[in-house]
Amino acid sequence: MFEGKFHKTKIIATIGPATSSEEMLEKIILAGVNVCRLNFSHGTHEDHKIVIDRIHKINVRLGSHVAIMQDLQGPKLRIGKVNGEIELREGDDILLSITEQECTSKILFVSYKRLVKDCKIGEPILINDGKVQLEFTEKVDDHTMRAKVISGGPLTSNKGFNLPFSTLSVPSLTQKDLIDLEFGLSQDLDWIALSFVRKASDIEELKQIIAEKGLDIKVIAKIEKPEAVQDIDSIIQVADAIMVARGDLGVEVPMQKVPLIQKTIVEKCLAAAKPSIIATQMMESMIIDSMPTRAEIADVANAVLDGADALMLSGETSIGRYPERVIDIMSDIITDIESDRRAYYKGIKPSIESPSFYSDEICFTAVRMSDHLQAKAIVALTKSGFTGYRVASFRPEAHIFIFTQSPKLIKIMSLVWGIRGYFYDNFISTDSTLQDTVSILKAGNHIDIDDYIVSCASMPMHKKLRTNTIKVTLVD
Repeated sequence: MFEGKFHKTKIIATIGPATSSEEMLEKIILAGVNVCRLNFSHGTHEDHKIVIDRIHKINVRLGSHVAIMQDLQGPKLRIGKVNGEIELREGDDILLSITEQECTSKILFVSYKRLVKDCKIGEPILINDGKVQLEFTEKVDDHTMRAKVISGGPLTSNKGFNLPFSTLSVPSLTQKDLIDLEFGLSQDLDWIALSFVRKASDIEELKQIIAEKGLDIKVIAKIEKPEAVQDIDSIIQVADAIMVARGDLGVEVPMQKVPLIQKTIVEKCLAAAKPSIIATQMMESMIIDSMPTRAEIADVANAVLDGADALMLSGETSIGRYPERVIDIMSDIITDIESDRRAYYKGIKPSIESPSFYSDEICFTAVRMSDHLQAKAIVALTKSGFTGYRVASFRPEAHIFIFTQSPKLIKIMSLVWGIRGYFYDNFISTDSTLQDTVSILKAGNHIDIDDYIVSCASMPMHKKLRTNTIKVTLVD
């Protein structure tokens, strides 16, 4: 039985030099990590393969079900190489060229071949997460644009640049992404995150590639473009999960709009029973410092109160000085906030217009019954995960346990709020199966005598229908 920390709001840790050793991976998993993110903007396939194998090995040894996420780089635009550091000064003119060369304070190489074709005079260019801002003033030739420095500052090599008001004609899956994806699909991954999603068809394209391989890997849409915010309902409908990637999003849209966008997306994901992830700068100061700021603690707490399924750490765990400590502190914050009733009973009452209304209503009612009975646990017997997603979306205070014959599903649902999974393949009859689940939970010290358990299942069991039954058990 896995003996690591558990909290209902899950933690995603980005793996890098600070956490890639087997020893440190085991430490952060025991400290509360539920999903390991591999950032394919960095590292080689060989590097990632070593980490993947280590996570699989640790899962077997600890009895854990930590999921693995491949995060594709996407069409990230960057400036070129800089000799040390350059300084751009407010009011200066500068050239932007698609011809590869060393960047200076007079000319920047930018990695976007359609720069001159897609960008217009007066549109802004934001570099290094918006710390440096330029504005296009002239099309010089087919390879070069002139710009004015609006807000200056220092620049080093390969800093990202954003064109928030330009209509870009780049594919969501770059050639690098396709190569990385081919590698990822050859590994035992659980989630793939697609960067810079702009429309629902971007997700559908990736899902089609996965389906053609006959694989069960779920897709996360990273929301970091204004086009994605405008098309969010369609994207939520086709994606398996949504990540609010606040770094580039806060550059692409006015930064003061990000908090409301975040809350709106979490609400929409709850209504759709799709997991939501909040990412970027959650505990950023702990890359260097041993303690987070009070503002970072409040940020984590508010994401939990909003109902996010998972919180993601980036540099804090990949290159930070205190990777295990940052997990411990985030776990403590989550645990304290989850002791307050305001963290529970969210989502919306199922709509009769929903094609799955019958089963949605069963899950909704099970959660409300668990509240009225002060039940200790809700048990979901599931093959596809549908019941687990639905029950979790209503955010019950009772613990959620899924029982499934799919080990893969248990890992996938490690990302989902509140879910703990058990492998179970002895589905003979509803009564015997439900009794087995009670015995297993008692043996794991999750429930005790006189606790109420609310179970969701389908009857008759052999037909494997959608959830249609609620049973209440008083543990004896």
